[in-house]
Amino acid sequence: MSTDARDTISVFDLAKALPAMALDAPGMLRNARGMLVGPKDKASIGLYFQRVAHRRPDRVFLRFEGRSYTYRAANGEVNRYAAVLSARGVSRGEVVGVLMTNRPETLFTVLAVLKLGATVGLLNYNQRDQVLAHSIGLLGSVLNVVGEECAEALASLPEPAANVLPAEELAESARTAPDSDPAMCERVRAGERAFLIFTSGTTGLPKASVMTHQRWTKSMSGLGGLGVRLRADDALYCCLPLYHNNALTVALSAVLAGEATYVLSRKFSASGFWDEIARERATAFIYIGELCRYLINQPVRPAEQGNRVRLAVGNGLRPELWDEFRRRFGISRVVEFYGSSEAPLAFVNAFGVDRTAGLCPLPYAVVEYDDETGRARRGRDGKLRRVRSGGVGLLLAKVNNRQPFDGYTDEKASESKLVRDGFKKGDCWFDTGDLVRDQHFWHIAFVDRLGDTFRWKGENVATTEVEGALGLDESVDQAVVYGVDIPGTDGKAGMAAITLTEDASFDGKALATTAYRRLPLYAVPLFVRVVAELEQTSTFKSRKVELRKQGYAPDADGQLYVLSGPAEGYIPAYAGYADDVAAGRAPRQQGNV
Repeated sequence: MSTDARDTISVFDLAKALPAMALDAPGMLRNARGMLVGPKDKASIGLYFQRVAHRRPDRVFLRFEGRSYTYRAANGEVNRYAAVLSARGVSRGEVVGVLMTNRPETLFTVLAVLKLGATVGLLNYNQRDQVLAHSIGLLGSVLNVVGEECAEALASLPEPAANVLPAEELAESARTAPDSDPAMCERVRAGERAFLIFTSGTTGLPKASVMTHQRWTKSMSGLGGLGVRLRADDALYCCLPLYHNNALTVALSAVLAGEATYVLSRKFSASGFWDEIARERATAFIYIGELCRYLINQPVRPAEQGNRVRLAVGNGLRPELWDEFRRRFGISRVVEFYGSSEAPLAFVNAFGVDRTAGLCPLPYAVVEYDDETGRARRGRDGKLRRVRSGGVGLLLAKVNNRQPFDGYTDEKASESKLVRDGFKKGDCWFDTGDLVRDQHFWHIAFVDRLGDTFRWKGENVATTEVEGALGLDESVDQAVVYGVDIPGTDGKAGMAAITLTEDASFDGKALATTAYRRLPLYAVPLFVRVVAELEQTSTFKSRKVELRKQGYAPDADGQLYVLSGPAEGYIPAYAGYADDVAAGRAPRQQGNV
């Protein structure tokens, strides 16, 4: 959300939601117990799924492209997968990498691994080459399940991946495997690892953040049970990739909390979105902000008129789109939330207030920050300073036994995210790296991201990863990458300032070819400024703050280029390019969210 969100929330805003919440009270009370689950309790994602399957065996759990699976059928399929995986050496505490696109078999594989007490490493199928190899290496997996649709990604690895089990072979072997519930499923404790979810960091290469069953359970209770509040006859549509936290934590937990139906889509299609919603009889969907903008920019379609959707849940719906989004598509309630793969807290718009990321009952602080470093600013006494109500600051989450930070697989990376002795000696806070507005009554609005990572097309982009890819071009001497604002879009678009090697000339097509080969589509910079030199600080860090402020404004000292697409590459900048990006006209063939 941008800074034009309302400054504060009033008690009258919250009171409007009470009648609707009263209708959902039974489900809310049932799910509230999950907030009290401790790390040693026997509680896990696989067990929650299994219990719902036993209680509601004939209810539809999953729909996908015309296929339906009841909870009984899905549970049996998951159990057969688990039997095969167990025979292949998967046991409690092991890690299984999963490199597959959206389809039922992906979800069955994930749940099967969890039922065995093992951990799922959710690999991003957009990654290639050294980046994918790095991600697989972080997992330390005993097995990697790979779908045939990801053959290109697998082939891009510098060295062949070890311990690969084709997803098709797993499915075929499962046909004759026993379908009884694995005994281990009842023994898994909440403090054990469930998922390793990759998030871009300031190191330039992905980091694997840990999602425990305990934190997932709290998401099911807080986001799903108290915030989203699906009912038994609801069907939640998800077209976001299953390696996203939104798909496997928010969407799946909301479905299980409401004992409802999960409608899975292969991928997002702006033109086919409402047709699929109608065909699968969805009553809710999960979004990211850019998805909402794409839908609004589409011409009015017959399928969107009179749709059955009553609520949408997600993050990043910008305030200027909020009213039009609700009005055009007839959505009664928008459940915006704030969270991340590693943050030990989440905000959810449980009261249905417009233009807010919601509230969080857990301890947090919104503090002053240093614009140069992106870190929390301390006063002369060495302590942090909270911003006043309505102010913008850096969001910190309190870390303690009840609100643990599960961290990354890299201990050094985990420690770098912590702020110690913030307000008093011995306290500890997780630095989200995000700017938010304190809206009063425990509500916040998301404003911006800080540091070397920015968000574009719903994905985190690590600037040093992009810098490394551009540096492989023979003509590039140095590259500095940062995010810039484009009015009318969500997140920040990638921009690079580069210097050329001696006697080299700028070749926009060659540079774009390098970028497209080495990076996911969403990470390819839209702007390139060729400069004579790049200024550095006294500690040899690039002056990204000045570069971000300059953005793509004309500059007599440099040449500015923009990304036309894979065919033409980078071409000289022209007036109106930013408007073309906002309208989806540029860059051409950039792909969907």
